[in-house]
Amino acid sequence: MLKGIANAFRVKELRTKILITLGILALYRFGAYLPVPGIPFRGMYSAYESSAASVGPLAILNLFSGGALSRVSVFALGIMPYITAQIIFQMMQAVIPSLQALAQEGESGQKKITQYTRYLTIVLSLINAIGYLFLFKSSMYGLDFSNIGFPTWIEDIVIVATLVTGAMIIMWLGEVITQRGIGNGMSLIIFVNIMAGLPTALIQSVMGSENGILITAITVLVILIIIPIIVYIERGQRRIPIQYAKRVVGRRIMGAQATYLPIKVNTAGVVPIIFASAILYFPAQIAVFFPSVQWMQDFATGISSGWVNWILSVVLIVFFAYFYTSMVFNPEETADQLRKSGGFIPGVRPGKATAEYIQNVLNHITLPGAIFMAIIAVVPSIVFAFTNNGLIQSFGGTSILIMVGVAMDTISSLESQLKMHNYEGFFK
Repeated sequence: MLKGIANAFRVKELRTKILITLGILALYRFGAYLPVPGIPFRGMYSAYESSAASVGPLAILNLFSGGALSRVSVFALGIMPYITAQIIFQMMQAVIPSLQALAQEGESGQKKITQYTRYLTIVLSLINAIGYLFLFKSSMYGLDFSNIGFPTWIEDIVIVATLVTGAMIIMWLGEVITQRGIGNGMSLIIFVNIMAGLPTALIQSVMGSENGILITAITVLVILIIIPIIVYIERGQRRIPIQYAKRVVGRRIMGAQATYLPIKVNTAGVVPIIFASAILYFPAQIAVFFPSVQWMQDFATGISSGWVNWILSVVLIVFFAYFYTSMVFNPEETADQLRKSGGFIPGVRPGKATAEYIQNVLNHITLPGAIFMAIIAVVPSIVFAFTNNGLIQSFGGTSILIMVGVAMDTISSLESQLKMHNYEGFFK
C-alpha cells in the first residue's frame, strides 16, 4: 500500500491530480466552517443541538453536508441539490425520447445534459435555501435576527444568495475533481463529509451513556467485520467466457483467443445508496418550508425514519441498482461489439441471443448485490431505533457502504493510472 502511494507521487501527472483533489477537498472543508452573513453564528450551533432538528431527517442531511447545515455555513446545502438534479435527469432520459437521443449523441450530448443539470441544480438550491431560511427563523431554533442591523428583506436575500452560491461552488468543485483529479468528485465530497463527523460521533457515543465505551467498542468491532464483507461483494465478478475465432488482420492470421467478459456483482457501486438517500430525505427538505405544519413534519419524519423508511430504502436501493446498471451497461452494445470483433460466447449465437444471455446474467447477479446493499443500509437504522446510539446513526450501513465504495473506486482509479505508467498498483 505504501509502495503504491510512493509510486503515485513519482509520476508528475498523477501527483498533480492527487494534489488537486486534496486541495479542493481541503477548500471544501474550509467552506463548511465559513459562516453565512446575516446568521447569528454563535447561537446557531447550540440552537441546532438543542432543537428537534438534531435528530431525525435533518440530522442525516447535516451528516451529508459535513456538519455545515448545523453551523449554517456557506456550504450548508451540501452536494444534495446536484445529486437530486442528476437523479431527475437520469430518470427523465428513460422516459423522454429527446433526452435519450441527446444522451446517445456522445460528448456533445452529454455536455448539454450536464448544462441542463446545472440549471436544475440552481433551481433546487434556491428552493432549499428559501426553505432553510424559513427553518432558521422558526420557533424550532428560537434565534433572534433583529440585531443584525439591516432591513429584514436585505438579510433574507443575502442569506439565500450565499447558500445558493455555496451550492454552485460545491457543484463546480465536484466537477473539477472528476475532470482533473482522482475519482468521482461528487462521491468524494460525500465521503469527506461523513469522515468529518467521525471524531465527534465517537466522543458522543463514549460519553452518551454509562456503557458508552462498551457500546462504542462493539459498534467499531462490527464495522471492522463488515468492511471486508463489503469489499468482497464490491470486487465480486461473474466472468462470462469469450472465444475469438481465427481471423485475418492485414497479412497476419490471428489465432483463436479465449478471454472473459467481467460483470460486477455490484455494477452500480454506491450510486443506489446515494440516490435512495437523496429521494427519501427530499420530503425533509420540503418540510422545512412549513415548520409549523405538523402533518408535513410527521410525514417527513415518517419517510426519513422508522419502518416506512426501512421498507422504502430496500425498494429504492434495489430499483436504483437495476436502473443505474441499465444506464451504464448496455448488453446490446456489448453483443454488437463482440460480433464486430469476431468474439462469441461458447454455446450462444451471436447478436440478439448474446445480448439476451448477457442481460439474463446481469439481472441474476444484480439482485443479490442490491439486496446485500439494502440489508447493510437498513439493519443499522433498525439497531439505532432501539439503542439510540449516535455512532450507529452517523456511521451505520449507508455511511459505511458509501465510504468503502468511494474508497475502493478511488483506489481502483489510482491503480489503473499507475499501471498505465508501468508501476505496480495497490492490489496484487
